[in-house]
Amino acid sequence: MKNKLIWYANRLQSMSNREVLYRIKKHIQGRVEKLATKKNKFPFLEDYEKVFTAATELPYNTLPQELIEEFRMYNQFHFFSYTIDITQPIHWHKDISTNKKFPLKFSKNINIRSDEYGNAKIVWEINRLQFLLPLAIKCRLTKNEDDLNLWMDIMKSWVTANPYLKGVNWYSNIEVNIRLIIWHYCWQILYGDEKIRKNKKFIEFTKTIWLPSIYEHCRYSYKNPSKYSSANNHAIAEYAGLFVASCCWHFTQSATWKAYAQKGLEKQIIKQHSENGINKEEAAEYIQFITDFLLIALAVGQQYKIEFSTQYKKYLQSIFNYILNLLDIKGNYPKYGDEDDGKVLLTSTDTTFNNFLSILTSAAIISNNGAFKWRAPIFDIKNWLLWGDEGQALFSSITEKPVHLNTIFYEKEGHLISRKTDFIKQKEIYLHINTAPLGFLSIAAHGHADALSIILHIDGYPFIVDAGTYTYHTEPLWRKYFVSTAAHNTINIDGKNQAVHVGPTMWKAHYETSLYNAKQYGSYDTVYATHNGYASMQCNHARNVNVDKEKEKIHIIDTINVNKRSHAINLPWYIHPTVNVHTIDEHTYILKHPKASTQLQIAMSSQLKISVINGQKEPINGWYSKSFLQKEPTNVIVGKMYTTHSQEIKLETILQCI
Repeated sequence: MKNKLIWYANRLQSMSNREVLYRIKKHIQGRVEKLATKKNKFPFLEDYEKVFTAATELPYNTLPQELIEEFRMYNQFHFFSYTIDITQPIHWHKDISTNKKFPLKFSKNINIRSDEYGNAKIVWEINRLQFLLPLAIKCRLTKNEDDLNLWMDIMKSWVTANPYLKGVNWYSNIEVNIRLIIWHYCWQILYGDEKIRKNKKFIEFTKTIWLPSIYEHCRYSYKNPSKYSSANNHAIAEYAGLFVASCCWHFTQSATWKAYAQKGLEKQIIKQHSENGINKEEAAEYIQFITDFLLIALAVGQQYKIEFSTQYKKYLQSIFNYILNLLDIKGNYPKYGDEDDGKVLLTSTDTTFNNFLSILTSAAIISNNGAFKWRAPIFDIKNWLLWGDEGQALFSSITEKPVHLNTIFYEKEGHLISRKTDFIKQKEIYLHINTAPLGFLSIAAHGHADALSIILHIDGYPFIVDAGTYTYHTEPLWRKYFVSTAAHNTINIDGKNQAVHVGPTMWKAHYETSLYNAKQYGSYDTVYATHNGYASMQCNHARNVNVDKEKEKIHIIDTINVNKRSHAINLPWYIHPTVNVHTIDEHTYILKHPKASTQLQIAMSSQLKISVINGQKEPINGWYSKSFLQKEPTNVIVGKMYTTHSQEIKLETILQCI
């Protein structure tokens, strides 16, 4: 109870006066909704036949079977480290990792910020119903009525188990809107087939089960927007879902919903991105998630002849350009900030599907740009759903245009990418230096305390990495570790974070970074930056990074000023689990990746006492999370020293490719 009260106090401090009034209003709305949950009625559509036949106007008429052969045997849904058999009954409120169950009570009264009922993220991932889309494709492919019956049975089961506003699956608006988007594409796949469209059983199911639930989702989406300090990626998801739904299904309120949602998307794409297309959440994996919502809205708008503004398209183009520069030679991204494996459309049974590259395929189609096709030459099923046969023909007509990817410094946003890339030889040194803010809005929900941290990929393989995310609202000790400064490749003083972590997705006392120098001199890149995250301790950290691309050498100088008190200075280097660490002497190590011909030598300052930590639990250290709810031991080379008086310390680290 004490921790809960502290969380509420901190959350209140993060709000403006206007937001406090808004939250009070929403609380009253919740009380009213709780009393009225049984009074929600579905308004019958004026013309069912028009709705049912709308799918015949789709921009695609035949499925590209060479792309979707994998779906013929589809019957399992893989997510995180779990698998469910979709042919078997699903308990829609159970966390399958613990077998705990969330109660079927008024959704807004359910506590998801503890382990009491299990992990809500696991429950939500199943209840996004993303597996219905590949199953719908399978129905269209096989023409098998058993597959269609399975699709309907799953939907009936979900609707029965999740009455409006009851249970954890009505808790988060982002989940509601992802379901709307999934249903939109299922509708197009299923009703685009004449046999299914004329199936009386399916028509009756749609009238009595599916459309009423779609309406409930639209109504919920409109009435429960994320605003103020919560208006991050959730707001974009909510507007996108409602826009897509109100384009496809013509309810009485659809015109109002559509205008509201499009206006919200136009506003949020600007609010949540810089002019260079960099998302302000400071969470790299979220870029593909958020961009897909924006892309899907654009594609659906185009299908229904609804135009987005020139500015909206300009910002999308900037996002594409950032992704083009963000990815390394093999299409990997530097994993800064939170990641939770979030996808909007799951159109592949391949759990390693690279959605960043899929977005660049879309970018090629939208802009008719061969540079994007050069980086992403495959027309995947997701793009076929977005752009149809016409989009596939356009993509085929685009000539690939190789571009020279070089160092690029996004100085205003604090993402500095130094690289030496040879696509012909498939050789690359890729360094990401983080001088960005902590995160977006007052709570910086998905940011990590990683000021001045660096990430290094060699030849498309991660060598020096961010520790990852692992969890959000459960296992609080692990959450605190993975977002902490100690879990990143930057200076840590006295085991403290650069900002104050006051909740699973909430920060106070955000640090500010200052970038004093970011220059390119031929084959030489240099960056000098500092942050004020330790100002309350009267300490300061500055980092100077010099990259000699000719010699393939990175020279890092950390300057730490401390006050007269005694302090523990820690400098960790997180090594990817696939990389082997070989000791040369007490300050020098060789890092070897089994698939890379290039090795990395790391030499640390003689002032430091060096240790290699792996899988330590007390205190937690030496762990890596490659995916949400997955963690594994990894080597961390940690240098430590102690101070007893006011002084300036300079620590040198040399990274040399050999």
